[in-house]
Amino acid sequence: MSRVPVKPSLLRWARIRARLDVDDLLKKFPKLEEWELGEKRPTLKQLESFAKATRVPVGYLFLHEPPVEETPIPDFRTVGNRRVDDPSPDLLDAIYLCQHRQDWYRSYVLSEGECPRSFVGSVNTGDSVEKTAAAMRETLGFDSGSVEACRGRADALRMFVGLAEAAGVLVMTSGIVGGNTHRRLDPKEFRGFSLSDALAPLVFVNGQDGKAAQMFTLAHELAHIWLGQSAISNAGPELEPSRDVEAWCNRVAAEFLVPADELRGALPAGDVLNHESRRAVARRFKVSTLVVLRRLFDAGFISRKDFGRACREEVARRPVGDSGKDGGDFYGTQPVRVSRRFARALVVSTLEGRTLYRDAFNLLGIGGERTFRRLAETLEESVGRPALLTQVSSSR
Repeated sequence: MSRVPVKPSLLRWARIRARLDVDDLLKKFPKLEEWELGEKRPTLKQLESFAKATRVPVGYLFLHEPPVEETPIPDFRTVGNRRVDDPSPDLLDAIYLCQHRQDWYRSYVLSEGECPRSFVGSVNTGDSVEKTAAAMRETLGFDSGSVEACRGRADALRMFVGLAEAAGVLVMTSGIVGGNTHRRLDPKEFRGFSLSDALAPLVFVNGQDGKAAQMFTLAHELAHIWLGQSAISNAGPELEPSRDVEAWCNRVAAEFLVPADELRGALPAGDVLNHESRRAVARRFKVSTLVVLRRLFDAGFISRKDFGRACREEVARRPVGDSGKDGGDFYGTQPVRVSRRFARALVVSTLEGRTLYRDAFNLLGIGGERTFRRLAETLEESVGRPALLTQVSSSR
């Protein structure tokens, strides 16, 4: 049986890059330690299986040294105000998939004769945070009264996403890579990213995060879209980003969700740092208590010291990623993962014969025609319009 002369350093690199549990890998590849020590070599079939398990192109394992992988868009993630330089395969694949979908949608809107979105790139970081947030709210039709009327954060988030999509932004919210439930996205690595484009602006929100955190992430990434900027972020309202642009987007997101003039009227009498007081404000605006603390600090109600202390208390109460759910009904979940606006456009284009079914299946992350038809029907049922249903029925 022939063995492959792969360098041990490349095997170690692939294992570390994949961020998989070593014991789990050893169960699949009992000779892995010997491979990495150079004492034994894998067969080609074993190497191909190892490449698949570690989510690395098998060709990389034949290089002289590990490749330097960089994110295809600006990476503003930091930990302790230090840049993060090691994107996981899950993050990279999520970006590549969204770029693929964005490319398709850009071509689609061009064929439809749609105009560029005027809000993309309409501001810069020298502009007023308050005026920028107000412009975003006006463009989206986002008002606090409607948010307060929502039953909870999930409903408020659903409304927020719907408003952004109605304005022309593709919003993709998923906690997994594509349709692979075994590849969960870690909110500690990133919370979202934006892909700026005048015709097809796109925001991706990590669905493994809690609903309140997703509200902030969506507002933050929309601020990047208004700047006309693509970016990966892991900023939260409790953080003080070292990058000026991230700090600016954080302030815009907080002002967007909880305008300063409305905050004053929402504050209960007494100690504003009281946990129950900030929880009451958070429930009204459907945000996290961390956002409320950020607004109290920005508005001068509390000191930086009190802000930092209170944020640490809140983080200790609720760790990052308190959602942990990305399942449920597939036909209800998949349009959220791929963007309802994108899904409807792709279904229409496919039924009209402009897009091949196999390409649609790939872009939607589904396995066949039956699933495609049921998804098309679900999309129409959700908006109460029979156009696609008629096309689906007539094509059977």
